Amino acid sequence: MKNFGLSLLITAACSVAMSQEAEGYVNPNSVRGIHSSDIMYKKSVLRQVDLREKQNKSLFAKNKEITRIIIDAVKEGKLKVYATDSLEKGRSFTKEEFLENIKVPNQEAELTEEEKQFQAAAAADAANDPFADANKPASSGPAYFEPKDLFLMEINEDFLFDKQRSRAYWDIQSIKLIVPAELNQKVDLPAGTFKYKDLVEVFSKDPRALWFNPENDQEHRNMAHAFDLRLFSSYLIKVSNPDDSYLADIYNKDEREGLLASYWKASELMEYEHNLWEF
Repeated sequence: MKNFGLSLLITAACSVAMSQEAEGYVNPNSVRGIHSSDIMYKKSVLRQVDLREKQNKSLFAKNKEITRIIIDAVKEGKLKVYATDSLEKGRSFTKEEFLENIKVPNQEAELTEEEKQFQAAAAADAANDPFADANKPASSGPAYFEPKDLFLMEINEDFLFDKQRSRAYWDIQSIKLIVPAELNQKVDLPAGTFKYKDLVEVFSKDPRALWFNPENDQEHRNMAHAFDLRLFSSYLIKVSNPDDSYLADIYNKDEREGLLASYWKASELMEYEHNLWEF
């Protein structure tokens, strides 16, 4: 009898799971909240954003840089850092690991032995100096890149068409901070990935999180609103494909072809949306 009852429970659980799968789901990382059964078309894309570009300066205003907002939120324990775009399924970084990723490299290696001895002696003198500022550290800690140094980001998002509302959406999933190659003299390195849904909450609570309108101080926008309005410049570097290849790897005959591929793919997505209204 017990075995029969257990079998009934298992059968009921399987039926519920199958029913839920058939009914679909809402992406937990999406701020759109569109049910999967309403999505007629979806394509995942990866964009790179250079915050030094003129159109992006509004996200990079002095002391209000989006990178500063993100770094401060991590330091204050308000923002979770992920290692990859897989988010919940992937590994997360601790605050210390994230700060290590944005630390200026080879800081110790740049000092000679004589300089290290001089630094240690200066620290000892400061500790014994009765007139020294007690609140001033004896020696400086590790140096980190300034928010203005970190001018590269990657945006992972879905282009989807909601048949219920009869319109297309860009649904941002995550934003990744990149340490540019010129800072480490090697290659672009990921510093950390952030769930966009978490960033929206951070932006909404930080008065510094403004998209700065250079034409009208009365028309500044919250950064989350600016992303929703697509008030930024970017270029495609990957469109979902079976090999998970970057456009530069697919169109690699020459540098010009790789660059043009970004515009081709962006045009294809726009053309798809346009053609939906033809029928």
